[in-house]
This record gives sequence, C-alpha cells and structure tokens, in this order.
Amino acid sequence: MNGARSGSLARGATLLAAMGMGCNASHASAGVAETEPPPGEVWLTPAQMADAKIEVTTVAEQVVGDAIATSGTISLDDLRTGHVMSPVTGRVVKITAQLGEHVKRGDPLATIESPDIGNAVSDTHKAEADLISAEHDLQRKKDLFEQKAASAADVEASEDNYRTARAEIERARQKQSLLRVGHVDAVTQTYTVTSPIDGEVLLRNINPGVEVQGQYTGGSAQELFTIGEVDKVWVLGDVYEIDMARVHVGAAANVSVIAYPDRVFPGRVDWVSGGLDPNTRTAKVRCTFDNPDGLLRPSMYATMRVSVDARMAVAIPRDAVLQLGEYKVSFIEIGEADGRVRFARVPVDVDETGGTWLKVLHGLDAGQKIVVRGAPYLSQKL
Repeated sequence: MNGARSGSLARGATLLAAMGMGCNASHASAGVAETEPPPGEVWLTPAQMADAKIEVTTVAEQVVGDAIATSGTISLDDLRTGHVMSPVTGRVVKITAQLGEHVKRGDPLATIESPDIGNAVSDTHKAEADLISAEHDLQRKKDLFEQKAASAADVEASEDNYRTARAEIERARQKQSLLRVGHVDAVTQTYTVTSPIDGEVLLRNINPGVEVQGQYTGGSAQELFTIGEVDKVWVLGDVYEIDMARVHVGAAANVSVIAYPDRVFPGRVDWVSGGLDPNTRTAKVRCTFDNPDGLLRPSMYATMRVSVDARMAVAIPRDAVLQLGEYKVSFIEIGEADGRVRFARVPVDVDETGGTWLKVLHGLDAGQKIVVRGAPYLSQKL
C-alpha cells in the first residue's frame, strides 16, 4: 500500500515538474515575442545580415565633384545664324525657299517687286548727268576766268556745284550698291532676297502678296527669313553672384529638357558674362551643346547643371540613398539589441548632381554608420 502510494506521488511530482517546465518555456517564448523593433527600425542577426549581403560603412568627408543647377533657354548659335531682311520696300511676288529646306549661301529665298529699284537706278543716272554738267560748267568758268571774262566768285561757285554733284553720285552709287546683296532686275523692278549663309530655313514670316518694309527707306524692317544650323546650339542660363567665382570657361555642363526627360545632353561652358543683371543679381552663362539629332530646339526651356571646382564634403555613395515617393531615405546602424543589429530609417537630403559620391545636405553627420548595400532589403522589412 505504501509502495503504491509512493509510486503515485512520484508520478505526480514528475507531472508537476513537466508542467512547470512547459510554463517556463511559454513565458520565455512570450518574452522573445515581446521584444519587437520599434516603428522605423529593422533588427537583424549576423546570419541574416550575411544572407542579405548587408554592408555598412562610416559616413566621412569625400572629394566630390560639385555642380550648380540653373534654368536656361536654348538658342541658336549667333555666329551660324542669318537673319534676312529686305533692303527695299515692296510686294512679295514669289517664295522660293520653304520651311525646313537646306539652302546654300546666295540661293534665292523670295522675290519682291519694288519701285525702290527704279528709283535707285534713276537716282544714279541723274547724279551721273549732274556731275558731267557740273564738270563742264566748272571748265568753262575756268577758261573764262583765264580770259578775264569771269570773276573768281563765278569759278568758286562752279567748284562748289561740282563738289556737290560728286557727293551726290557717291551717295547714289552707295545706295545702289546696298542692293547688290541680292539679285536686282532693273527692267522688271524686282529684287530677289538671297541666303547669307549655308543652313536650314528655320523661320519664314512672309507670304506671296504681302507688303514688306525696306531697311533703307526709314521704316521698321521685319525679319523675312531665319537661316541657321541646329546641329550645335547654345543654352543661356543665369548664375547667382555668390557662385560666379566657381564657374569657369571650359567647365563641363549637361542639360535636360521636358520633351526628353530620360536624355542628358553634355556640353561645355564657353562664355561667362562680365556683368550682372541689376534686377536679379545674376550673370549670364552660355554653354555650347552638340545637337546632331536636332532634338534641342530654339526657345526650349531647359535645366542646366554646370560643374564647378571639386571640394571635400560629407558624402555618401549613391547606392545608399533610396527614393520613397517624393522623399529620400537611408538606413543607419544604431546599435544592438538581443544579439541583433539595429538599423533605423532616416530622411536625407543630398545633392544628386554629383557622381559616385553625393554631398549630404541634411540628415546625416560624419561618423555615423550607413548601409551602403542591401538598403532595399531593409526597406522591405518595415
């Protein structure tokens, strides 16, 4: 009896011990489950870090290539552009060159019927006749003066008339020579406007039958054609006074436009203005860009980035920055907990115009440990 009772007590003690161990294990499991990372943090074991290939480095100063971003406007190269106007007033009777057509220097663009042609020719002929008459009169007066049949005053007056006639014929010939830029037909009184350079017809402001104002008739002459090449264009931007000392001729530049958001066009700074705009306190900077495909068109708005002198600055690798919507973030190592490494997500502001290293503008300090590889994996764990 006592033996049976002793066996029962032993089995009960064993069962209680087992139940106690189970309770302790449950409490232990509950303790592990309660230790969860706070919002914005990810905790990983060394094994998990190795599997995810997480790499960490210390934020420090690096040599970064800096750049200045500014807005700009695309324009034609002035030295490779011709603005064609008419020297005579008249009516357009023919259009020879069409928009987009490539022309050579001297090729006809348009024909204008103008009374200025007849006036210029007749003015020259009249001036020539007046000069001959004045020359004859001067010679007669000199002969009479030698024969004591004319006074010195008569000779002087004749000389004055001769000099006036010479000046008038020079004026008439000079005016007529201005028309030699194009092709003059004195019989039909037409003037053919020609191209001053080789290039493409980029703009045409006239149509047949339109009356145009001449350059040499005292009116305001309009531009009839614009001839130019678009295989090389200019971009004019504004640089603030504080950045002028850092921008140099020959510096690399790149430009992007809304029409082609995925394209970056490389170029060079070829001119920096020597003065400032008194209203905006900015200086003009001109960059030249190759444009073989003709994608950059005059008057397009552009975003231009001009490289300036490299310098030491707190910087991080480009791979350390994640774009989450409109925000940029990075992950930093902030310590350990329960044998796991703690990582926190922090917002950052960087200058993205750099190369491999991006200058830190806000959010990180030198000495912090930042994740340079594996940041997307940490972002998925949040």
